Amino acid sequence: MGKRDDLIAQYADDLKNKCGMTPDMDLLTKVTKGCGPAIYNADASTVAGSQPDELETVKNNFLIKKLGLPDSPELMDAINKVIEIYGKSERNKYRAVIYYMLTKHFGKEAVYS
Repeated sequence: MGKRDDLIAQYADDLKNKCGMTPDMDLLTKVTKGCGPAIYNADASTVAGSQPDELETVKNNFLIKKLGLPDSPELMDAINKVIEIYGKSERNKYRAVIYYMLTKHFGKEAVYS
């Protein structure tokens, strides 16, 4: 197994144990690949849930550009809800896990098919 496979296993574990959901491994793999090389960078691989700039980046670069959603207050509500599910006190909120949960939340799995 390569480094990416190890990371995907770690993300799946977070989804199961920290978020209380059973991951769709095929979708999780595609979302992880979609994050590109960011998953290998300690800073870029996580989302700082308490930084408004970081949340704006998730909204603009992922929800609007990648998933094609129209800008609305609902987007930031969804981001905050996902961070709440992950756990505000959780130090490492992995970008791939956040993106996976947002993809599921908006029912946009087709973007990755």
